[in-house]
Amino acid sequence: MTTSFGPEHALIIVDLQHDFADPGGALYVRGGEHLLDPINALIEEATTAGAALIYTQDWHPPVTPHFAAHGGLWPVHCVIDTPGADLLPGLRTTGPVLRKGSGPEDGYSGFSVLHLPTNETRETELDDFLQAHGARALTVVGLAGDWCVKETAIDGARLGYDVTVPLEYTRFVELRPGDTDAAVEAMKAAGVEVTGEVVRPG
Repeated sequence: MTTSFGPEHALIIVDLQHDFADPGGALYVRGGEHLLDPINALIEEATTAGAALIYTQDWHPPVTPHFAAHGGLWPVHCVIDTPGADLLPGLRTTGPVLRKGSGPEDGYSGFSVLHLPTNETRETELDDFLQAHGARALTVVGLAGDWCVKETAIDGARLGYDVTVPLEYTRFVELRPGDTDAAVEAMKAAGVEVTGEVVRPG
């Protein structure tokens, strides 16, 4: 880990849920199951240093324009109050959980959602939480690197935080060839410090 945690730091753990991190999940991200132990160790490090912790959780209704069956991009996943939406068992949860996408929304960033019927961007309470804890620097980890991790990191940089994404603590969907590299470049272009190397499951 290249970033030293401290009281002005926050660790954001993004969508470490069954449907993403379990090989049997509805929207499995290859290699996601291997993040649990390293991220737990990172949580312990952050907690010991007095950093704030917050977890995001995809939390979708059964019918939403986010899903392909209703005009969106994705298979049905992380439906409210289903096992697929649960955080991974064994994940150390020592901070609040921010649920996103519970309306007719694309909820990629922890900081904002896109209300699809109106095409309106709506802020979440994440920025307020970070401000209340005096956070100035963020480390963003979890799933997936080319979607929710990327959008959360870019939004954080836009809001003036010093944001780091250590690549060893994320994995990528790679919905289309080249998405992984494009996501890394987009984060760097937005001012995010991207460290380490992409882990590409064999």
